[in-house]
Amino acid sequence: MLSSLRCQKSALRALQAANTANLASRHLSRPATNAPRPSAGNKGTAWRGYTSFPSNSSGKDRAAVGVFTPKAAALFIGAGVGLYFYFRYEKEQLLEKRRACIPVPPYLTRLAAPCSVFCAERETRTVGRAQVGGPFTLRTHKGTPFSELDLLGKWNLVYFGFTNCPDICPAELDKIGGVIDELEKEHGRLFQPLFVSVDPARDSLPQMAAYLADFHPRLAGLVGDWAATKAVCRAYRVYFSTPPDADPAGDYLVDHSIFVYLMDPRGAFVEAFGQSATQEEVVARVGREIGEWERIEGKTV
Repeated sequence: MLSSLRCQKSALRALQAANTANLASRHLSRPATNAPRPSAGNKGTAWRGYTSFPSNSSGKDRAAVGVFTPKAAALFIGAGVGLYFYFRYEKEQLLEKRRACIPVPPYLTRLAAPCSVFCAERETRTVGRAQVGGPFTLRTHKGTPFSELDLLGKWNLVYFGFTNCPDICPAELDKIGGVIDELEKEHGRLFQPLFVSVDPARDSLPQMAAYLADFHPRLAGLVGDWAATKAVCRAYRVYFSTPPDADPAGDYLVDHSIFVYLMDPRGAFVEAFGQSATQEEVVARVGREIGEWERIEGKTV
């Protein structure tokens, strides 16, 4: 048995020696990489260069992938600059469109105005404003007709309510009177306060006249039938809950929107002040609007 193991070990050593010799002969048979290439005329000779150690070219190529090369950096910077000027151009175009003149609202085209467009500069301040206002026909508490055309040439503070309102409407009307008194100390008489009834069944002309006696002396009450009331409320985006068949002798409350609308001397909507807006806040905002109007138009109304 020992002799058999010795024979096997000898055979393995011989095999290893043969493999080593074979590898050595292959290595020696490869020509050096700096060996001269065969001449062009020696076409029959095949030549292939080998190296005795692995090349690092593939490693360098792999390392170059994803590298921020100067060419890529230049393209990146160029694209960034191009985008910057593109968006700057688009912004200037948008501002230019906002400065462009806009058409007169359809309900004002009946005026004999010398021009059918508004000043370009003021349009930048009206972009995005709600479409509030429109044609309507009501009567004042004195019985005279009143329409959207009577808004022109004055700053209008418009409030919608009803004479049987227990607390909110009186508070808002007092606020309007205080705003007018404060601003007219500086700008003179330029306001027209309006109280539009949303309770046509009970707010008759005598009822409205008696109710307004407790508020600002120039406050005008506007009333109409149910259809006219609905039309003006729709134009001014006002909600009210009075049914068309309300009982004039009924004891009910009217649910309605609580906003004071500021309309400029062209009858265009400027701002809506909610119940939470204080008198000081309204005075400050309206004062800024008057100042801006005077800067552009050269007059306060």
